[in-house]
Amino acid sequence: MKDLTALPNIGKVLAQKLIQVGVTTPAQLQSAGSKQVFKQISEVDETACIQMLYSLQGAIESCKYTELSTETKRDLKGYFDTVMA
Repeated sequence: MKDLTALPNIGKVLAQKLIQVGVTTPAQLQSAGSKQVFKQISEVDETACIQMLYSLQGAIESCKYTELSTETKRDLKGYFDTVMA
């Protein structure tokens, strides 16, 4: 968990959710991508929200989720709406 929590936006709770779906390292998160990992989390956690998806992408891009580009946020929001429909 320590490696995961070293990433931006990944606190103890989100790290535990990542581990629950089999993502235990930053490399695994990077490889799977934010959308796939979010989908896996949303299947086991009804509290999954758009901020979680942004946080995962920010962790991959090594930035705070608030610093994601408008285009990236728009793309993720479209994906979120599809997955959560």
